[in-house]
Amino acid sequence: MKQLAQYQDGRLELQDVPATVPPPGGILVRTTCSVISPGTERMKVEQARMSLLQKAKARPDQVKKVIDTAKTLGWKAALEKVRNRLESPTPLGYSAAGVVVAVDELNSRFRVGDRVACGGAECAFHAEMIAVPDLLAAPVPEGVEDWQAAYTTLASISMQAVRQAEVRLGDRVLVMGQGLVGLLATSLLKASGARVLAVDFVSSRLQTALAMGAERVVNPSETKVEDMVREWTNGHGVDAVIICVGGKSSGPADQAIACLRDRGVMVITGIYDAELSWKTAYMKDIQVRYSRSYGPGRYDPQYEWGGKDYPIGYVRWTENRNFEACLELMRTGQLDLKPVTTRRVGCGDVLDVYDKLESELGVVIEYCSPGFSRSGEVEPTAESQIPDRLKAELKCGVGVLDVIGAGNFARTMLLPHLKGKITLGTIVNATGLSARHVKEKFSFSAAETDAAKVFGGNGNAVMIGTRHHLHAPLVLKALQSGKHTFVEKPLCLTREELAQMDEAMSSSSGSVMVGFNRRFAPATVAMMQTLQNIPGPKTLAFHVNAGVLAPDHWYANVEESGGRVLGEACHFFDFACHVLGRPVKVTAQTVGRPAVPDSVTAQIEFADGSSAQIVYSAEGDSAFPKETFRVFANGSVVECENFMRLSIFQNRKQTVKKFASKGHAEEMAAWLAFLKGGLKGGSPHPLPYEQARQSMRLTFAVLESIREGRGIAL
Repeated sequence: MKQLAQYQDGRLELQDVPATVPPPGGILVRTTCSVISPGTERMKVEQARMSLLQKAKARPDQVKKVIDTAKTLGWKAALEKVRNRLESPTPLGYSAAGVVVAVDELNSRFRVGDRVACGGAECAFHAEMIAVPDLLAAPVPEGVEDWQAAYTTLASISMQAVRQAEVRLGDRVLVMGQGLVGLLATSLLKASGARVLAVDFVSSRLQTALAMGAERVVNPSETKVEDMVREWTNGHGVDAVIICVGGKSSGPADQAIACLRDRGVMVITGIYDAELSWKTAYMKDIQVRYSRSYGPGRYDPQYEWGGKDYPIGYVRWTENRNFEACLELMRTGQLDLKPVTTRRVGCGDVLDVYDKLESELGVVIEYCSPGFSRSGEVEPTAESQIPDRLKAELKCGVGVLDVIGAGNFARTMLLPHLKGKITLGTIVNATGLSARHVKEKFSFSAAETDAAKVFGGNGNAVMIGTRHHLHAPLVLKALQSGKHTFVEKPLCLTREELAQMDEAMSSSSGSVMVGFNRRFAPATVAMMQTLQNIPGPKTLAFHVNAGVLAPDHWYANVEESGGRVLGEACHFFDFACHVLGRPVKVTAQTVGRPAVPDSVTAQIEFADGSSAQIVYSAEGDSAFPKETFRVFANGSVVECENFMRLSIFQNRKQTVKKFASKGHAEEMAAWLAFLKGGLKGGSPHPLPYEQARQSMRLTFAVLESIREGRGIAL
């Protein structure tokens, strides 16, 4: 299928990418129309065309992340992450319409053949086919054409701004900015019984605003807006101002406050970084409200991707109900989209449009999808893309590795150490665009979006790098298929999943290796060489300065990540087991939320009398090293910082060794050696299942100890 791709060097390409599959509880849609958002998409294209220095100045938060990565992984890894992001294509588009061609078994609202309007920058791309979760789609009523329905998401942004303004019949509202969102807001305000004064510097847009229902219009370069408002409102000021402009300056906000009546409402829509004049805003006692995208539910993964709707009695207008309301206004003719539609183009001609977006309002992209059969089913293409060389290797089942999930971590820390050292078969990623990119970058033979294609193939190994909640189900399928499996940590999220893994391992010809890379770090190897000659119990103190978790980070979604203890601290419990052996008891406590802890202190006892204290904290300062540990052993001390600097104290002397790897390259080399020779009596499995299982049991015991407030025997 065709999809529009944007690169961070400014390139735009219309690419052939693998067809996607419905998300859990969602639908697969053959796109008939999508709408370009001129403001948002022009901003993305302009940012992509910036130089690296300009990008750094525009996004200082990203620069800080790079520096933090360099502190823990080294500059080489940090720069590789930056390079991967700059090389990776990103999708464009978030407002579309089409026909349902496949429905996930968990979905009960839609049927194949239904016409739907779809939204979301994570799924409603400019592409011939899109995979959409249930609550980011709404049925298109009879009487609404597909090109109109494609505006639904954009209209919902404007509708949410109008709702935030809480306008009533007869209210006078100033709409600043008559781009596409501003014009749609003008029309929706008219439909709600409000009177609208539209403001813009472009005369042609003001003419469109009149067609969309504005009572009056004003060009600030010709007439002072405050004077017009004073005359229009008999000196009182407007009841509300909706700001539909972008950028960062005090001008629009100051003008809005000057035009508002006492205790009026200012609503900020889109990417406008407002700077408010305190004295004027305070004296008028104005209310400032930000309108978040399409409405309640936006950016809530439980709502959008989990399908958990908000009760209508508590949240009357969610984003999905806003979709439905916009479609109904289109059906009745109250929302006329013809005046704002400045161009309709075929999918194949869309690239030329992006150089002229400044002069456009609504651009509708129309699709003709040759990748579909008359029945609406996707025509098979992946098999024909597999070279004869790979088909022969697949038939033998020797040395072919498939990969499921290749985000920035896998592309930076894992796949570079595999390229050219093993035949890479099929890459499976959530979107066709990302799958195609990884296929080309690392020379995979095929790209897919459906993991079932991997389990049905004949390759003998699979790597799993998805989000955590998918690890156990995918590992179980891999074991049932007899494949040797590498899975990033954690192995699973529940004891029940671990029990299922035990059962699968007992009957599978495959194997499992978990990505506990710190075992393989050169600093760890050097330390173990020192400790192996020192008898008696040892003491490990490991401090992890994890930092505060951003609320929008996917780790904050416990159903996906399992939480920080399961999702990340398991690394350090595994490290303790690697150094000290078999754990027998753990006592743990947390600071903060006991249900979902992100700071934990665990005291672990081991069978030989050794002990470990793991402190994983989100409470520290970022200037402090992220990972530090010390091992005390019968007159010797080993100290390490970020696995880069190892200090050995013995016989009153200090020996310092420096390293540049956290073990990812060495981990991959060890697993590859097993895949190539382990079954022939060569390299043994580098991390046997029993050891990974032991580390997961310890992690579960830590959480159990926190919940129950007691020590847990293992």
